[in-house]
This record gives sequence, structure tokens and C-alpha cells, in this order.
Amino acid sequence: MNFDLTEERQMLQDGLRRFLRDQYTPDLLAQIETSDTGTSPEVWAGLANMGVIGALFTEDQGGFGGAGFDIALVAEEMGRVGATDPLIDTGILGGGLIAALGDEGQQAMLDDIIAGTRQLALAHGEPSSRYDLSRVETTWADGKLTGRKAVVVNGGAADTLIVSARTSGDVADTDGISLFIVAADAPGLMRRSYPLTGGGHAAEITLDNTPGTLLGTAGQGYAALAAAHARATLAISAEAVGLMDAVRTLTTDYLKTRKQFGQPIGKFQALQHRMADVLIEIEQARSAVINLAGHLDADTQTRDTHVAATKTLIGQVARLVAEESIQMHGGIGMTQEYALGHLAKRLLMVDHRFGDTLYHMDKFIALAVA
Repeated sequence: MNFDLTEERQMLQDGLRRFLRDQYTPDLLAQIETSDTGTSPEVWAGLANMGVIGALFTEDQGGFGGAGFDIALVAEEMGRVGATDPLIDTGILGGGLIAALGDEGQQAMLDDIIAGTRQLALAHGEPSSRYDLSRVETTWADGKLTGRKAVVVNGGAADTLIVSARTSGDVADTDGISLFIVAADAPGLMRRSYPLTGGGHAAEITLDNTPGTLLGTAGQGYAALAAAHARATLAISAEAVGLMDAVRTLTTDYLKTRKQFGQPIGKFQALQHRMADVLIEIEQARSAVINLAGHLDADTQTRDTHVAATKTLIGQVARLVAEESIQMHGGIGMTQEYALGHLAKRLLMVDHRFGDTLYHMDKFIALAVA
């Protein structure tokens, strides 16, 4: 199998890497950290103008990519600079669900999404749901939504929300989950936004008789949610690989310049062995991401098995890379002025999105014996 990038993907990677390297300066990161949204409007507009958002959608949907390898390429480059832009939330989760389920009128929103003029957020997780996609307590009755949604990433800045609600069945059933498009300024909708560790913002959302428009078929939203989360898990895993690469580079450069006993500490064999272990683990994580990208459109059990295996490995390696890099840097590694602090925090938080290591390990075991 040939893993080389196509000419179009190579051009996208080169252009995106240059753009992000020029944009994501220490000054911009400091500005983003104190902003109300945790993102940069200028960077978001630049990503749209480059066609980066369009790379997450197929040609039929108005984009020019949409395959697993397109998602992985974009996400890895975003991770390499510790970017906080809501590509996953707008392009993969929200936009992906509209592309999969929307009628002709709803799919017209994809043009605004790809152009960067409309941001989305998926309001699915709830205070008691943890990582279980099927656990939904929010209800839909008489044309109105009532319930609470927790840790809705980009929920405070989004122009449009995709909200899950139960229209039938028990609280944990896969059947009976419906999806609704809700305007950010809809009556009865309250949003409380707050910063996340590692960058970006999330929101707690309260729905009190809030109107919404049905997306897809009533009661049949679970399969689309699972598919969107599989794509999002690929993206966050590829982002983690980019973060790991950046952390490894910073650490290697530091070991070459930091001197002790009259020589760079990178010459000490013990540290060389530790860095070799880090490199091997990163390459294993990269292989897992490539494997998942190639199986994203497989049957449900095969896809979910690769999702669980990849996310388990990514969580384990992310912790190893973050801990080793900080230990080899010493105290400077977690100072606010040094790039490693932001990258390491963002890398550790990868494990807490779309299911942590223990959750996916249990899921992988269950799928393997099924």
C-alpha cells in the first residue's frame, strides 16, 4: 500500500504548514488565551480562504476532500502548532451531520460553513452521560427542546447548534435519538462559556422550551452521531500526532543546547535512550492514525474497532510524550512563556475528548470478542 500523499494533499500540507507557522506566534497564542472565544477570527478567515474547511467535505457537499486521509492531514498540521480553531466542531461534527442528514435547504448552510462565515457546535454530551453516545435525557415535546448540555466545545461562539434530544425510548437506548438545528439566539437557549485547559472554549447550555428544526429522520440520529464521532476521533488523534511531533522537536532542540558538566545534556546516553523510546511511540501512534483513516468507511464494527484501538494508543502515548518532555526540560517546560507548556496541556487534554483511554480499551475488548 502506498502511503505517499497525492499531489493535491502535498500542496495542501505545505501551504497549511506555512500559514500556521506564520500565524501562530507566541503573541497570537497569548491573545487567544485572553479572548472571549479562545480562537482568532483572522486565522479562521485565513483557513477558509485557503480551502482548509473545504478539505473536510466531499465534492458533492461543496468541498474537495472529505476522506479520512484529508481529515488526518489537516488535523495533524493544526496540532503541530497547538491550534485552537474549531475545525472539528464546525466542519466534522456540526457540518458533517448536516451534510449526512440535511434536506436541500439545510445543506445550503454548507456553503457558509466552508466559506468560514458560519460556525457550529454539537450539543450532545450531558452532565450525566460521560462518554456514552446513547445516553440522552434532553427531550423534545410540542415542537420545543428542554434539557441541559455539558462541555459543548465552541458552544459559546457558534452561530448554529446541532442539539440531540430523545423523542422516544429509554434514556440509554440507541433508538429514539433525534437531532435538531437550533439558532444560537433561539428563545429559551442559555449559554455559559468558559476556557478549556489547553486552549479553546466550551459552554454549558440550558434549553427551556427552545424551538428547533428536525435534522434527518426522527428517532434515527444515533448512527449519524456515531459516524461523526468516528471522524472526529480520527481528527483529534491526528492532531495529537502533530502535537507529539512538535513536543519532540522542542525537547530535542533543548537537549542540544542545555549544558551540564560542560557539554549538552543530549549527549548523555540515558536521555538519548528516553528520546528514542519517545520517537518509537510517536511512530506507532502515527501508524494507528493512518490505519484508522483507511478504515473510516468500513462496516460499523470494523470502524469502531479501529476507533477504539487508535484512541487507546493515542491516550497512552500522549501521556508518555508529555511527561517525558516536561521531565527532560525541567521547570522551564511548564512556564507560560515557553511553547511546551501550551502544547503539553493540549496534548494531555486529547485523552478527555470522545472517550478516554480506559473507555476505549473496554470498548475495544467488547468489540474484539463480539
